[in-house]
Amino acid sequence: MTRLMVNIHEVWLETLMAGFMASGRSKQILFDFSDILFRHFTWVEQYLIDDGVEYDYDRSAIPIKVEKLSTILADIAFRLRQIDIQLIVCNDDALTKRITSDINYIISTLDRLEDEDISAFDLSRKLDNYELTDEATDALTLFLFEESYKEYELIMIYNYLKVHTQDYYLIRIFQILIDESFFHLRSFGQMMADMGILGVPRIIYKELYKVENITEFLRNGINEEMLAKEECRKLSEAVGSESKELSSFFDCINMQEDYHIELMKRALEHFESRDNVK
Repeated sequence: MTRLMVNIHEVWLETLMAGFMASGRSKQILFDFSDILFRHFTWVEQYLIDDGVEYDYDRSAIPIKVEKLSTILADIAFRLRQIDIQLIVCNDDALTKRITSDINYIISTLDRLEDEDISAFDLSRKLDNYELTDEATDALTLFLFEESYKEYELIMIYNYLKVHTQDYYLIRIFQILIDESFFHLRSFGQMMADMGILGVPRIIYKELYKVENITEFLRNGINEEMLAKEECRKLSEAVGSESKELSSFFDCINMQEDYHIELMKRALEHFESRDNVK
């Protein structure tokens, strides 16, 4: 089951990356499928927790550099068929039937998607309708690589914390932060694909999500969000003279970070007050 969870983790990320590459109707279909696969991942994770099995979020590298969409879709379908076979080890019949049904539908749909040429790796570093200076382009490139990894990292960290607590107040906050990080990851990932610099976020060290001191983690998280706000502000200024639309987008991201900080402060206060009661 741990190997099954790893494989679902990998195919979820690969499907998300394919969504960034695709266009038109195929893009939304692939994003929808990546959402389904992430839910599969969390369900199998809960199975492991209920069964008392130790696990981590380690995974293999995921090669995604292709010239045709059909190439990565074929690989996704192959991985899904392997997962379907691996489900034989799952003792939860309802879970097995659900994942198998989803896999069958996803594979049949992938087979019907139109093929297209992929430009997500051409290194153009250009965004349609935007004329950025070399300095602004460099700043945007660095920001996207750093922040796309950070958002993936936060999704996994908050997910791990969420499934390892029974505190519904904290669960609610962690879920909000997961949803927000998904929006950021999709926004940044799409910009990377449009600029021809798409890449899979690097693997997360287990020390980042296997948190022993929640109080320290939340305090550090607040500081990291403050730093992220500053990076958004700098980037907004860097692109502001060339594109009001891009500047406005990063200003919006900056304001969202404000709310993330507030949520983490509330989680910290709640956690500390809970400990004081004990």
